[in-house]
Amino acid sequence: MSVEIDITFAKSAKINGGLAIALASAETPLPELAQAFDPAGVLAKAVKVAAFTGKAHKAVDVLAPKDSPADRIALIGTGTPSELTAFDWLRIGGKMCSLLKSAERVVLELDAATTPEAAADIALGLLMRAYDFDSYKTKKKDDQPKTPDKVKVTIVHPDASACKKSFADREAVAAGVTLARDLVNEPANILGPVEFAERAKALEKLGVEVEILEEKDMRKLKMGALLGVSQGSARPPRLAIMTWKGGKAKDKPVAFIGKGVVFDTGGISIKPAGGMEDMKGDMGGAAAVTGLMHTLAARKAKVNAIGMIGLVENMPDGAAQRPGDIVTSMSGQTIEIINTDAEGRLVLCDALWYCRERFEPRAMINLATLTGAVMVALGHHHAGLFSNDDELAAALTSAGETSQERVWRLPLGPDYDKLIDSKFADMKNAGGRFAGSITAAQFLKRFVKDTPWAHLDIAGTAMGSPTTDVNRSWGSGFGVRLLDRYVRDTFES
Repeated sequence: MSVEIDITFAKSAKINGGLAIALASAETPLPELAQAFDPAGVLAKAVKVAAFTGKAHKAVDVLAPKDSPADRIALIGTGTPSELTAFDWLRIGGKMCSLLKSAERVVLELDAATTPEAAADIALGLLMRAYDFDSYKTKKKDDQPKTPDKVKVTIVHPDASACKKSFADREAVAAGVTLARDLVNEPANILGPVEFAERAKALEKLGVEVEILEEKDMRKLKMGALLGVSQGSARPPRLAIMTWKGGKAKDKPVAFIGKGVVFDTGGISIKPAGGMEDMKGDMGGAAAVTGLMHTLAARKAKVNAIGMIGLVENMPDGAAQRPGDIVTSMSGQTIEIINTDAEGRLVLCDALWYCRERFEPRAMINLATLTGAVMVALGHHHAGLFSNDDELAAALTSAGETSQERVWRLPLGPDYDKLIDSKFADMKNAGGRFAGSITAAQFLKRFVKDTPWAHLDIAGTAMGSPTTDVNRSWGSGFGVRLLDRYVRDTFES
């Protein structure tokens, strides 16, 4: 994040330069709160000239007159506030961020009609929109406006203490999303399997127990599917296991499993050169799981949770596995390799089996940038959801609607299962051109037995998805807010 946003809540604040903001509604496009920093009444003219009606997520922004305590003053529309969802308030925070520009001090004036939860959501939206991955830029273009390194934002509310309390949880969410975005945006020469595992290990400072399995450990466990993917790379694989114990000792954990292919060339079934640079983001599932575990620990979530990420690189050297090879998974099931670019499911199947056997979780949810086919089906606005459990699928769908990290359930069934039957092994790792995202899910389903399970194919939402009011990053951090909401609604409500 190039600009540090320092957010405080207060019952009052002295405006001394900078940007002063008030919220407007369709009923009151020019709120009384704005009069404190607009003694000359310039906003009334600006509202008229701009035809500003207080519509939600619209804004008017003007230079302050000479006798104003602010340098700039702005109004942000809320439409009909009573109709706004939590995500709508996040979008208002994102709109607020877009107005910051060169301001080093910002004051947002809220009245009691805006709930503390809404105020906290505004702050979360501000943080999410402010994210910018520019770690490797050494200089800015001459035509770019100078931005401050730090912006102090004061949100004024009659119940500032309640706002601060509500924001504590949301600040943990922001940190988790930021971590996930950072991981996806990092170039693969910096973030290999070992380095990714070290990032996961850093969660120990928040109270997460972290165990890292190395190649020799996975060989003992007979993880032939996962190790087959990594054997063409000079960089060794890792399996990171993150454990958060926030629930009752007797409660079984909920498990989150992420695909962590730090770079995917496709292996021997090599991808086209055009756009291959985006394959640094093929670990978006592992990034989301790591960000989620950060969030759960940072906000002291009352749940027992396991985060497991399989970390490999898929490269085509002389040791790489070939189409036609047969590998034996940890489950004992054999897999014919039809396409070495269908590698994510090979990583996940061993991780899913190991997670189920070792932890006996109440539910398993895996996330993976698994197939291009899901983008053909759903574009960039929904992740694909596959599940063997209707209750779990409904809970994830509901959490997706609330968080607006939306999912859409796609079918599973024995007819699709037949497409991955193999002549030479128990199954093959690719089912052909049709129903590609479904056959990938059918493959994973063979490794979960009766455990309630859901597979989220986030290929279209974890990276390169359309920008929104709360995200301008190539790596979106998709999945952190979705699964945090799922945990809240399912285990903490």
